[in-house]
Amino acid sequence: MVRALHTWTVPPVTAVAILWALSLLAPAPADALQVTGLKDPESFLVDPSTGQYFISNVNGSPEAKDNNGFITKLDKTGKVEQLQFIRGGDRDVVLHAPKGMAIGGQILYVADLDVLRGFDKNTGRPVVSVSLAGQPARNGRAPALSDVASDGQGLLYVSDTGTDTIYRIDASRQHAVTVLAHDSSLAEPRGLAVHPKTGRVIVVSWKNGTVLEISPQGTVTELVSNGFFSSRFRNLDGVDFDNWGNLYVSDFTAGKIWRMRWHDRHFDVIAEYLPTPADIGVDRENHLILVPYLYGNAAEINGLERPRGSGEKKQKRTLADYGFTMPGTGKPEEKKDELKAK
Repeated sequence: MVRALHTWTVPPVTAVAILWALSLLAPAPADALQVTGLKDPESFLVDPSTGQYFISNVNGSPEAKDNNGFITKLDKTGKVEQLQFIRGGDRDVVLHAPKGMAIGGQILYVADLDVLRGFDKNTGRPVVSVSLAGQPARNGRAPALSDVASDGQGLLYVSDTGTDTIYRIDASRQHAVTVLAHDSSLAEPRGLAVHPKTGRVIVVSWKNGTVLEISPQGTVTELVSNGFFSSRFRNLDGVDFDNWGNLYVSDFTAGKIWRMRWHDRHFDVIAEYLPTPADIGVDRENHLILVPYLYGNAAEINGLERPRGSGEKKQKRTLADYGFTMPGTGKPEEKKDELKAK
């Protein structure tokens, strides 16, 4: 089921009302949609070559090898094309608790516990399986894969929350696995993204709530701290970039989506009080943010603000745009509390 919602071009307090509880109060733009009927959705991804979307569904325990996970496929309008496009236990498919995803060529890669699985993105048939179960346990913990990112040139990066490790996998060399970085500062790494200009790997930490960068040589640099005097995050899960280089992160526990301007590290909350936003994605072509709600069994596609100077004329918004009325009158608050799109 797909239901219309509103774009995130308003201050966070208003976004709280319109994104979830009040989503049906007012007409909405065509590019803002909600997908329901999912089962513990963890990651939301666009295929940049086709405009289609994929959502991974854990469907139960995030650690169980129960072979009941599945991948939902949406068409380029956000309509569900196949709820269970890829399903564990269907024919020769093995898929336990699918989490992060990435597309490399014609393959949809999925992080599934201790295995990176690859499926034909058009047919859903399994084409490759890269087991990381044989990687050494660290600090008494076995590999637990969370996310995968592609650099578009044949290299894949996989985050291992269990052992504080980032793997580099070369798809052009029979998916050979090497360790890019193993460092305690990764602190249970979750979401991964490849910077669209520098090509460096960006990682968000679940345990420390930090944003880190990894060089091609494996050097880990903390870009955004989360210390006593600068604490803003709790448990970061997803990360991605828009077409202008702004970085977006999801705070699963705090229920927030943050945007960071890359050039000056300025942060804004673009939505809050969200029900467990997990591994987000950004559709750069259409400037949309893709948010799965793990415990909400739903996901959203919402329009993002475009930066000043992007060629689009800004329009004022009022509370009437979101269904609010003057107390006791039933008339829209057209003149009061105008909200300017930033």
